[in-house]
Amino acid sequence: MSVRINLMHLSLVVFPLFAVAQPRQLITSARSGDSVRQASSDKRTTEERKQASKETSTNETNTDVVGGSVNLLPLFGERPKTAAQIDEEIHFLNDCDRNFASRPEASDFFAARGWDYVADGQLDTATHRFNLSWLLNNRNPDAYWGLGVVSYQKNDIPGAIRLLKKGLIVADTNVVLMDDLAALQIKNYQQKKDPTDLAESERLLLKIVALNPASASSYQKLSVVNYLKADYEKSWDYFHQARTLDLSILDLEFLNELLAKQPDPKGVFK
Repeated sequence: MSVRINLMHLSLVVFPLFAVAQPRQLITSARSGDSVRQASSDKRTTEERKQASKETSTNETNTDVVGGSVNLLPLFGERPKTAAQIDEEIHFLNDCDRNFASRPEASDFFAARGWDYVADGQLDTATHRFNLSWLLNNRNPDAYWGLGVVSYQKNDIPGAIRLLKKGLIVADTNVVLMDDLAALQIKNYQQKKDPTDLAESERLLLKIVALNPASASSYQKLSVVNYLKADYEKSWDYFHQARTLDLSILDLEFLNELLAKQPDPKGVFK
């Protein structure tokens, strides 16, 4: 059963004057190697519908955290579990074992449902689905990625960065995930001015273009990184590399900011 989907890809998030991604703004892009999901939610297989009815009743009322459910915390809050939680998880895993060919397959299913709920703006329900995906397979990068996107949507950028880093541990060559993380670290640098964020973002972006030299968006982010470092010559160099690869992705507001700092050495932009 294939449940891979187009993922929510974070937009370039840089200066307040340009290319700003609002908390609920996401760009849909297919990940390298991923297929589009085979059917929409209302066309699930009989097996999926059966499991979907079970998922809504699993752990939904687990409320040992003051003010809400542990299911609404990324990775169930990463805290010791109660006996009741453990018992519910065992029942859930047994249900999945009966209804799916494998736990990784079940994990993919719940991750796909999580992305559906993200698209619908139901972030708490999405969190629970991604948590269940992680419970089934803690090496599924979609679980961490999805939880990171939800955290970003809830304006928790440090939390989103932490979760995307966990995703990269299990998918260290996933260039789209790297690009999302780099974008978040650029935004976090703007807010907190921690040079570590900028350095880590640059490291990731350089790794991306080494793995995928055709990544125009990554070259544009490298241009932003070097703008923030006040290395305008290098910023222009990366901007032109992005232009050569894909003119349509260029951020014209950023271009104006760069022009204000230094004229285009190639004379292409005035």
